[in-house]
Amino acid sequence: MKVISGLVCILFFVSCSTKEPIKTVPIAVKETQKEQKKQTITFLSQDIQKYLERFQSNGTKLSQEKYEKNYFAVWNIKESKKTPKELMWAFDAFRYGKSYGENLQLIEKEFFTQMKENANFEHFSSVNKPAISLDELNIRAFPTDKPVLRNPELAGEGFPFDYMQNSTIHANKPLFVTHYSKDKEWVHVLSSFAFGWVKTKDIAFLKPYQKELWQKAEQAVVVKEDVPLYTKEGKFLFKTKLGMMFALIDEDEESYTLLCVGNYKFSEPLFLEVQISKNVVHKGILVFNKENLTNVLPQFLRRKYGWGGMYDDRDCSSTLRDFYAPFGLWLPRNSYQQSKVGEVVSLDKLTNEEKQELIMKKAVPFQTLLYKRGHIVLYTGTVDGKITILQNVWGVKTKENGAEGRYIVGKTIFSTLELGKELSNYDKDASMLKNLKSFNILF
Repeated sequence: MKVISGLVCILFFVSCSTKEPIKTVPIAVKETQKEQKKQTITFLSQDIQKYLERFQSNGTKLSQEKYEKNYFAVWNIKESKKTPKELMWAFDAFRYGKSYGENLQLIEKEFFTQMKENANFEHFSSVNKPAISLDELNIRAFPTDKPVLRNPELAGEGFPFDYMQNSTIHANKPLFVTHYSKDKEWVHVLSSFAFGWVKTKDIAFLKPYQKELWQKAEQAVVVKEDVPLYTKEGKFLFKTKLGMMFALIDEDEESYTLLCVGNYKFSEPLFLEVQISKNVVHKGILVFNKENLTNVLPQFLRRKYGWGGMYDDRDCSSTLRDFYAPFGLWLPRNSYQQSKVGEVVSLDKLTNEEKQELIMKKAVPFQTLLYKRGHIVLYTGTVDGKITILQNVWGVKTKENGAEGRYIVGKTIFSTLELGKELSNYDKDASMLKNLKSFNILF
């Protein structure tokens, strides 16, 4: 086993002592629930095996070393490669007069002044230390829990689209702290895929030898979601999420012993041994095969939509990111960046028929992403001659008498590229198929 004795020693030593600017097109509710009930979308079968029948691969094993390099990347830098100007993008994007608060009223000018002052970017890079998340955290664009919405009267805006929500990060994930907010309630962090503000109380700083020992250990990958983890004394820590990876300390016939981190005091880590069933974590990354897909996929299907990962849910790109994580494929956080991974095939200037023909000819089921501006989905092959996809989607765009609306779906489903086509007010100009820009074969 790759675990070294120094890893266990941590337990004794310490016990004594992004995101890039949003370029996507958001979606919001215009139709009332009463109006939506007048029509019903006919969904495809949600039986996973129906789609996995077409999975032909004997299994692909990706590089554990390459995945770990990306996973731990922010623990191995000395300073941010991004400039304060890049990191402050939200202060240019959201301003007084065009931003709405939780009461659906325009936000006062004073709010933006206070946020910029508290962001304290004149002290950027004054900390520059590795850290770790202690729980599932929201990464915020401003140092605040308050939402910033665009005009909720417009289709495509309002709840749940809080533009302060950059992303979420799972518990015990690597972070790099650049500096504190002026009031020190918040820290500005970089993760391997997003950046922004988290609460100071929700992170712990690591010493260089601690992060080194964690990285050198053999890694266990979470393969079952929402399993509570407890200390040896029975105290709750957090729940597992696909996309997590832990240092492996020991194992017996039925379980692994993992190294986890809880909060000791004042952002100091408390290293803990946690015993967990081998059904929940796997030693090293999974082989990308039908058996493992059968086990992983159900944990995403019909999960609710969560903008930026809010409410312990996922959006389109975080769904794909966490889906591939147990198989050792590291993906960026937003849909545009994900669409550039692997072999990219442009669909620009093609007719709908030409797009479908090219996808069916070249795309590989479960290994290909289909992209339109602001949305990305997983290609799952064809059923009855139609392209099928797995997508986490908020809703179907509608238009009636010139007014835009949404038929709300709000979950992860199998569908065609023209979900909701049977609706009388379906906006055919907004269909996934018509607006596809490219597809990319990941491996």
